[in-house]
Amino acid sequence: MAPTVLRRPVSGDPDQPGTVHLFLLDGFRLLRAGTPVVVPRGLQRVIALIGLRPGATRTHLAGLLWPDTPEERALSRLRTALWRLRRTGTCPVLTTGGAVRLGADVEVDVDDLVRAAARVREGGDPRWAEGVLAAGRHDLLPGWYDDWVLLERERLRQLRLHTLEQIARAYLRAGQHGEALQAALEAMRAEPLRETPHRLIVQVHLDEGNAYEALHAFYAYRQLILSELQLEPSNAMRALLDDILAPIGRPAPRPARDPYSPQRQRQSPPPAPRAPRPPTA
Repeated sequence: MAPTVLRRPVSGDPDQPGTVHLFLLDGFRLLRAGTPVVVPRGLQRVIALIGLRPGATRTHLAGLLWPDTPEERALSRLRTALWRLRRTGTCPVLTTGGAVRLGADVEVDVDDLVRAAARVREGGDPRWAEGVLAAGRHDLLPGWYDDWVLLERERLRQLRLHTLEQIARAYLRAGQHGEALQAALEAMRAEPLRETPHRLIVQVHLDEGNAYEALHAFYAYRQLILSELQLEPSNAMRALLDDILAPIGRPAPRPARDPYSPQRQRQSPPPAPRAPRPPTA
């Protein structure tokens, strides 16, 4: 994986005139032609939710934004917020019937992450997704604790984890062990207690013929979950190392003994003396 954390979406040039970029990963930011736009916190919530739930109805949006407010009052607040957005031109918003979405010229970084995951899932070149996944290291809207934010934050976290694991498997099938290892390590950093990245790391080392590295990765993970969760690695993970660990539990085979070897001849007992013959008459 690329070590540089990319903050900008790959889908367009943020400095191009007329383009609006909405960043929700690592905090709310709105850029118009590359220039930051100051948005009041109340309108930030409205813009962010519309960006995350494109095409949602007014009733649904109002219920999420003001869950403890009566429906009519919540809808009134939403109408006021949408009017303010249109009047100030802060962020283009479209309403079609009862549905609300951002304007077609607004690009959202979360959409880049979703598109990258879909492309990897469909078998596309995983290198295309590396920059977007690097940007996805950041949480969605940190410091926001609305229920809808927490739900979307976990959804995107899981999406990124599964995409990184799919990338590692794709590289492993292609025999690109270094790239596979980097993708698995990136997933492990995101969730150290998750077994799948550790299992992939073991598989990479085994595929390269590095038994020591595979055993080291296995026992490091085993010690981690024993201390944190009082659990053992799964049978699937232990099965990866059966061919390595099985001989340890069996006694070493004794070498075959050659009856004609010098050592064998030295250890053979001398022949018994013959009994004397009786005298003949």
